[in-house]
Amino acid sequence: MNKTFIIAELSANHNGSKQTALDSIKAAKQAGADAIKIQTYTADTLTLNCNKPDFKVGKGLWEGETFYSLYQKAYTPWEWHEEIFKVAREEGLICFSTPFDKTAVDLLEQLGNPIYKIASFEITDIPLIKYIASKHKPIILSTGIAMEEDIQLALDTIRGEGCSDITLLKCTSAYPAPIEDANLLTIPDMKQHFGVKVGLSDHTEGSVVPMAAVALGAEVVEKHFIIDRSIGGPDSAFSMEADEFRQMVENIRQVEKSLGRVNYPTDPSTIKGRDYSRSLYVAQPMKKGDVITEENVRSVRPGFGLHPKYLSELIGRKVKCDLEVGDRMSWEVVQ
Repeated sequence: MNKTFIIAELSANHNGSKQTALDSIKAAKQAGADAIKIQTYTADTLTLNCNKPDFKVGKGLWEGETFYSLYQKAYTPWEWHEEIFKVAREEGLICFSTPFDKTAVDLLEQLGNPIYKIASFEITDIPLIKYIASKHKPIILSTGIAMEEDIQLALDTIRGEGCSDITLLKCTSAYPAPIEDANLLTIPDMKQHFGVKVGLSDHTEGSVVPMAAVALGAEVVEKHFIIDRSIGGPDSAFSMEADEFRQMVENIRQVEKSLGRVNYPTDPSTIKGRDYSRSLYVAQPMKKGDVITEENVRSVRPGFGLHPKYLSELIGRKVKCDLEVGDRMSWEVVQ
């Protein structure tokens, strides 16, 4: 199995501090991440500055906010991007972003952004998806709010631009997401149904869901990352601290080892413990010419005698020589 690509999603977890953003990149590297992901938008590129009911977030983690006020607090200033990309490269991390409009894509192209992530809520923004796909970079696409037809339309759009390196992420767009809503069996189904690579964008608490996703074939795992939840911020409640992230990475690497490969051995000598299986042994002393019965020949451990499948063939036949308890049964001693 290939190594799972593990992404630390920085999102709003800099809490307005560039230094926190840079420190987070270094901490993510130490925690075992393969990549750091940011988001490229401003409140004005993502929504309208409007107080009408349609533009209020509603109940939940961000109750009382308008979309505009929330995104003003959560965005990563564009003037930070160049240094963020630079520090990530210095740390040996792949750095990439989720753009939310064409101007964000243009900025990221200038910075050499190597991968594009399309957020769950943007899966219906076909003009944006088309523009991203025109850059012919690998695309990771979250499916949190998508119907099957939304996924298919997005894939058709991406492929229509000649872009074929696509990964679909199973995602539950709740913050935090209940574990019973993960529906991870969708992961292998998406791989088969849509013919793409698959992964997980996870908002549940802990690392159980990411581990299970890898066991089901996820090639990418994305998890929100924060140095310290006590600094607060819009995404802090469902983000992993560095120690938790490190443990998740270690757990995933162990899962990868355990998956191994499909293996049905054909040579018994290569199977560990095979000698402790059952086989046919003499269970009572026998004289030459004695008839084999279920009492004097039995299937027992260890496995050096004849295979137990031959017992029915042996019953009623005679032995050629005297045999002691514990002698292995073989065809050589049977008349």
